[in-house]
Order: sequence, then C-alpha cells, then structure tokens
Amino acid sequence: MTQPPPPPNQPPQQPAQPAPPAQPPQTPPPAGGPDLAKSPQPAPGYGYPQAPPPQGAPQTPPPPAGPPQPPSGYGYPGGQPNPYAQPPAGQPNPYGAQQPGYGYPAQPPTVPVQPQAVQPGGGRKVNAQVAMIVSTVVVIALIIGSGIWYSHRSDGGKQDTASSSGGTGGKGDDGKPASGGTEKAPSDPTAKVLYQVPMPEVSDLVTTSGSWLTDKAYVKTGVAEVVGYDRDKGTKLWTIALPGPVCQASIHSTSDDRTAIVYEPAMPTKDQPTHGCSQVAAIDLDAGKKLWTQTVKSGDQLVRLDNVTVSGATVAVGGTSGGAAFDIADGKVLWAPKAADTCYDAGYGGGAKLVAVRKCGQYGQRQLHIQTIDPKSGKVISEYKMSQGIEYAAIVSTDPLVVAADVGQSAGDGSGISDFFSIDNGTGKLRAHISAPGDTYAARCDGISRVEDCHGLAVGNDRLYVPTEDHDGSEEFRKTNEVVAFDLGTGKQTGQRADAGDGYHIYPLRMDGGDVIAYKSPPYDKGGQIVSIDGTSFKQTKLLENPASRDVRDAETSMSPERAEFLYSQGHLYMSSIYARKASTSLGKDYLALAFGTGG
Repeated sequence: MTQPPPPPNQPPQQPAQPAPPAQPPQTPPPAGGPDLAKSPQPAPGYGYPQAPPPQGAPQTPPPPAGPPQPPSGYGYPGGQPNPYAQPPAGQPNPYGAQQPGYGYPAQPPTVPVQPQAVQPGGGRKVNAQVAMIVSTVVVIALIIGSGIWYSHRSDGGKQDTASSSGGTGGKGDDGKPASGGTEKAPSDPTAKVLYQVPMPEVSDLVTTSGSWLTDKAYVKTGVAEVVGYDRDKGTKLWTIALPGPVCQASIHSTSDDRTAIVYEPAMPTKDQPTHGCSQVAAIDLDAGKKLWTQTVKSGDQLVRLDNVTVSGATVAVGGTSGGAAFDIADGKVLWAPKAADTCYDAGYGGGAKLVAVRKCGQYGQRQLHIQTIDPKSGKVISEYKMSQGIEYAAIVSTDPLVVAADVGQSAGDGSGISDFFSIDNGTGKLRAHISAPGDTYAARCDGISRVEDCHGLAVGNDRLYVPTEDHDGSEEFRKTNEVVAFDLGTGKQTGQRADAGDGYHIYPLRMDGGDVIAYKSPPYDKGGQIVSIDGTSFKQTKLLENPASRDVRDAETSMSPERAEFLYSQGHLYMSSIYARKASTSLGKDYLALAFGTGG
C-alpha cells in the first residue's frame, strides 16, 4: 500500500558562520539536527583550523567503530545465534558430499527427502528425494488479478549496476580493459543533498540490510518493511510491509528488477530476541510487490537462513542446517543440496554465475569446496578444494571467480581477508593466489555468516582492485591511501595505482564497463567524492562531489563505505545504514539513508 511521504524536517538551521567542529568530524548532526538539503555552505576558509591539529588527532573521519552488538548470545545481524562460534565436539555437519546434479522436486508444496549415502569427491547427486522438506508458506506470484503476469524467464540475471560490493567488467577482443562505461562526467559535479530518510525509532538494534536502484526508484529496507522512494524527491512510491525485520538481502537483481530477501516471521521481543531468519521472498522492485514467500525445513524444524542471492532466474538460500533454490518468478522449488554426514552448503554467491561455498569436515579440520553450479538444475560445473584448515571464505566475484579468505586467521585486523584466490570457473583450477596482508590492504569480507558480503573491492578486466591501508600523505597531519590492481592470471600487481589525495581515502565500489567507480571519503574540510578510474590509464574523472558544510559532512562520514551500503548511478549517490538503532543523545541525529545528486 502506498504510504504518504513523511513530513519534511524543519529543525533549526546552522549559523551562517559556524565555528570549527569541537569534536571528531564523524559525529552525526545534533539530535533534531538540520535538514541537510537546506544546509548552508560554509564561508570561505571554513573548516580549516587556526593551528595544526594536535598530534594524533583524527584528520579524516575514521570508520565508525561498528554498530551496537545484538543482545548477548546473538552473534550476527538479526540476533541469530552464530552457528560457528562453538561447534559441538563430534557433532556431524548436516550435509553430505554429492555427485553432480540436484534433481527437481515434485510439484506439491512440501517435498520430503531422505538422506543419501555420502558420495566420493564431495559432489552433488540428482535426487528425486532430497534431505529436507521445502515448504511453501505463501505463493503470491502470478498476480493475475491485478493485471500483472510474471512469466518464467530463462534469461540471465544482471549484476546490480549500483552495487557497493564488487561487480564485474569485461575485456575487449584485444585482451585490454573494456570501454564504454555508462557513467559520464556531468557538466558540474557539485552535488546537493536531495533528501534524507530519518532513522526509524526502535528500542533495540534491528537489521535493515538491503538497498537497490532501478530506473524508477531507490529501494531501501526499513524496520520490517521494504520501501521504494522517488530517486530525486524522496517521496514514498510504495511500501511492502513484513511481519519481521529483513536479515539478509541479495545484492543482485534480474534484468527486470526482481530480487530476494530473507526475513524473520515476527518482530523480536524482550522475551524472544529472535524468531530466526526463516522466510525467503522475492520482490518486484518496480511494481513494489512481494511475489512469493517460502521456507526451508530440516525435518520438522524451519532452517535459519544465513545467505540469499540471485543468479539468472534462480534465488538460492543457504544455512548450516539446509538450503534450497527457487524460481524467482513463481517460487517453484528448483533443487536443494543433499544432506550427508560431513558436508553442507554454507551459502552462495550470485550474479553472472552461481557459486557455492561447501563446507566439509569437522570444525578445526574443515575443507572448503568452491563449486560453480548451474543455477537452474544445481549441477556442479566445476570445483576447487581449498587447503584444509581454512574455516571461512567469501565470494568476491563469480565471473571471474574470486574468493577471499582469512587463512589461519592471519589477517589480524577483523577484515576477514588475508588472501585472495582466482579460480577458473570452467575447470575449477587455481589461476592465482594473491597474498593480501591485513596491515597492507583495507577491504573487508564477512565469510562467517554472509558468504557474499565484501566491501571496498571491485573485479573486472581480469583484475582485482583493492584499496591500501592509510598511510602518511605529503602534507603534515594528512593521511591517505590508494587503489591498486592485481592481475587475476598471474596474481601480481599490474603497477597501476589511483591515489586518493591528501586527506581523502578511496574505496572501489563497482565496475562500469572497463572503468572502476570509487568513493573518496573526505577530509575534515571537504565533501566526499565519486570518481571513475579509467581501466587502462588509471586516470580519475570526478563524477560527483558532496557539500563541505559541517552538518552534511558529519552525516556523510557517519556512514563508512566498509560497513554501510553505497549505490551510485548517473549523478546520484545513495548511502544507507544496515542497522536501525536506538537514538543516542550523545551521538546526535542518525539517518537511515542519504541521497545526493548533481545538477547536470
């Protein structure tokens, strides 16, 4: 049901000549702070201290320390228990190795499946009976009554062109980076605040994962809802109400703007902090419709789902106790991984291809199998077995296939990355092993529960683009970093480097053809920027620059590109939080989302 737009913020304005900030610049605007879209620009020279800042003072806003932690005992977003924290000794993993192929369950809404004997090689097996019950809760697809027919599609899915996590770009016939990116420099890159979405009022931490861009709308999850906003005005176009919070959301969507989410069946309460992320649904981002809802069962129990992705016309979900794949048009079950004693699918990476991270063996003696699989049938196309002892891995890109892992927990910085692995999709052979020490490179992946959650990385031109850690700049008291490129065939650096500039910190967001779209977080006296990095020359072109006024900059820097969602397309930049949290009088005003846009 379409909701009326929220009343515009009309708080007091900042003085025309504000004093320099007396606290670190990452502090959000004061509670009841200014309407950022009406924030005045500072007078010339604003923001420059009269004397050099003291040694050790922050010169650029460091990434936030992270959102508040869920209630004790709940190790990851949505308040679900972390299944990897203390695996019971001697307890077998719920899934087994499988031979190529998955099998198409019958048409009834529930499909019981019996466990099969473990097959050698960790493959998958076509099986009329699978090791779980896939239960249809509600099928709302084929909304014929409203005049909309959602036909089955077999065309490939699209990488969300505004995704903040990686993305792929091709190579030309001569093997050089492809050209023809769609993002062009505007006549004036100066941006203004288009609108801000207020932080919902909540009594505790609630997940709000998920944001997408279509030609018609900016779509963002809220507290137990998904909302479509006008891209320029911020007025609500539609709202999908949900019974509980969204735990996970696919970063990919189909060519006709359909995607998938995982959510809880009810809102958390004091007595029950979580109901489990057991509901998977497909949504139409253009029509503002929920197409269908499904669950996955292991025996009589609903499976808690840690991961959801979209590849082609397939929605794939996974968790420690089970998983399944559905047709995105109508929710029909396509396949499900077979249960066994020693292996299970921890999750999937989607987009151009579908890749499973399959875990085999007991905790401490784990071996991960990286499997490229057919989205429609579940058949294994290729498999790469990582070295034993690597407990977690994250999918950076599925085409070309790049996997990140913290080998031996050696990263040491919480980034989840010490090494990258470039893998051939067709043969399953390792192409290159790239060492990426945590004290040298600044990207992040969560391979523990979110198999496809990486930030600050881009993959294209058969290269991996990674930001370095901060280091001293050429000016005193100014830190900076750069983006470097690794060849995915050799594993070596290409020698290309894009400097952020003193006081700025640069993070790749995605590919645009053969170019890299990157965000530059600002120093204390500037606004952030979006730049396009030429895939061959590494020349930077400024596409957007945000206002430098204190209240706007403070709101911008409260959202770190390492932890928040950043989407850029055609002169529009959207930043959003993946958590709604209780208002803090000490931190000031918070925003769920910010929208910036250039004039032309």
